[in-house]
Amino acid sequence: QVQLVESGGGLVQAGGSLKLSCAASGGTFRNYAMAWFRQAPGKERAFVAAINWNGVNTDYRDFVKGRFTISRNNAENTVYLQMNSLKPEDTAVYYCAAGSFQRAATAYGGWGQGTQVTVSS
Repeated sequence: QVQLVESGGGLVQAGGSLKLSCAASGGTFRNYAMAWFRQAPGKERAFVAAINWNGVNTDYRDFVKGRFTISRNNAENTVYLQMNSLKPEDTAVYYCAAGSFQRAATAYGGWGQGTQVTVSS
């Protein structure tokens, strides 16, 4: 089972940017599609974006399209989430996950511990 560690979260003003990283170990990274989910206080974990094993295909929820970009570097076993034009409603704990190229959380068997993103208005 792949182990995942997220980093890059923090506090940013609305309109700002952050880049999240997720480092994988303990498995064959290129075997997995990778995804980012987020969970805001009192809400369920929600799909944000996914990328297939070679980076050719990506998928985004409508609420981040045009603002967030998912990418991966298979040589470095890392997936990224570039977040621009951040809004207060983007405030959440962000998790990366390894699995199949789908939006359902159940398609992902490996999860990181999460990184907090807080966007102030």
